[in-house]
Amino acid sequence: MSLLETKSADLGSKDEASTKLSVVGNGANDDMFEEGSVDPVYQARARVLNAALQEIGMGKYQWWLFVVAGFGLLADSCWTLIGGLILSPVVNEFHFNTPFLSLAQNIGVLVGASFWGFSYDIWGRRLPFNTTLLVAGVFGLAAGGSPNFITLASLLAVTGLGVGGNNAIDLAMFLDFVPGTHQYLLTVMSIWWSMGQLVSALIAWPLISSFSCPQGSTTCTRADNMGWRYLLFAFGGTALLFWAIRFFVFPLEESPRFLIGLGRDAEAVAVVQRVAAFNGRGCRLTVDELTRAGEAAAASPQAKSTKSGSKRQVSSKSSVFTTKHFKSLFETPKLAWSTSLQIAVWSIVGLSSTLYNGFLPFLLASRGAQFGDSSYYVTYRNQVILGVIGVPGALLAGWAVEQPYMGRKGTLALSAGLTGVFLFASTTARSSDALLGWNCGYTFNNNIMSSVLYAISPELFPAKDRGAGIALVATATNVFGVLGPVIALYANLETAVPVYISGGLIIGSGVLTLLLPYEPRGKASI
Repeated sequence: MSLLETKSADLGSKDEASTKLSVVGNGANDDMFEEGSVDPVYQARARVLNAALQEIGMGKYQWWLFVVAGFGLLADSCWTLIGGLILSPVVNEFHFNTPFLSLAQNIGVLVGASFWGFSYDIWGRRLPFNTTLLVAGVFGLAAGGSPNFITLASLLAVTGLGVGGNNAIDLAMFLDFVPGTHQYLLTVMSIWWSMGQLVSALIAWPLISSFSCPQGSTTCTRADNMGWRYLLFAFGGTALLFWAIRFFVFPLEESPRFLIGLGRDAEAVAVVQRVAAFNGRGCRLTVDELTRAGEAAAASPQAKSTKSGSKRQVSSKSSVFTTKHFKSLFETPKLAWSTSLQIAVWSIVGLSSTLYNGFLPFLLASRGAQFGDSSYYVTYRNQVILGVIGVPGALLAGWAVEQPYMGRKGTLALSAGLTGVFLFASTTARSSDALLGWNCGYTFNNNIMSSVLYAISPELFPAKDRGAGIALVATATNVFGVLGPVIALYANLETAVPVYISGGLIIGSGVLTLLLPYEPRGKASI
């Protein structure tokens, strides 16, 4: 009996048999893509691979990967917030126009997301996974020693090269190994991002409040303003520790989905067998079964019309960049609509989130001055409170995306709408506590929105083109992320204008989400 004929009740433990997907790989509709939208040979072989991963189940290897990939999300969360966390003390010392620091960092993230995204389908997943966090750690650590603003901005831009590539590959790598019944964990994985927000605030609170020049001081020397440097040293050292655990401790395998896209079936089977052995499980996947699936698909009318072959290579054969991965994402009208909507949603979120989140500590401090409590202590205490509020958001998101009538699309749309509502409501605050309360509501819903958004896009792209898809949406969000600080250069951050813009954009992105033609709930990624 082949893997494609195996029922979920025979695939593993009792709890696996009762999970949301009743059968993985036993028919034509086990994934969300209609016939003809994905290379039929690749699709047939991917379904065999899905059945093998389901047979192995959610074991030790996947949980290890959940942790080490989560390290990257936690570190990226810290680096994403760093510009806002250090903004006030750095401005006190170096005296520059505030949006330029965020602008430099976002330019680095833009280049990194585009470059590493393109590389996923060319070099595979392992190289970016093991490199991006190293880049962020080394240059982030160096940024702590910056003698002036130009050096700081330059080093944070290079740090952004690693941050931009690391975030997406963490989720893509995990998705390539998780069985279809546990894909909801891709959303839950964002708890690491939420924990990063909390950890960064907990570290920044004592360092910035205890080792910084008083706000508004006319003279601020390096010796009196070491807090932001200590924060960079802490973040950089933590990133390097996480990288070391990834590189020296965890036995990372190359993605089997990437390998079958290259036609390297024997290597893909060997990877799956090693993962099964690591989990203490057996696995019946063979090269012959992948070959038979490819041959059967190649003989179909659909494959003949697209000139597929049983050993067709659908991923790049070398390190030479080609555009075929991008063309594949627009293969059919439905797939093109899905890709285009994702680009639009990510663009809107990139602009709104950067405009608001990047300046949140600065906004809290400036608004706090109006309410008479603008001290570093109060500002960063509030950041800790917001960090705590954000953690349960990822857990709720993981539950919500599996609910009937909600799924990924409904959860994303609802959370985006509530995020925008709380942003609008924050403009009514007439005290520091009221402002903090509205921001708690914003942070909770925004974390749900982000958890689903970062998970749904990898699911909506076939693994053979996932790098190109991630590169497209990451480039879009970061292009508009760069526009956020540019807008802030000409906007008065002490008014409600950035808040109104951000709130309206986020609500609009939620509406667009409902128009997505695919719903990943109950479907296995291929």
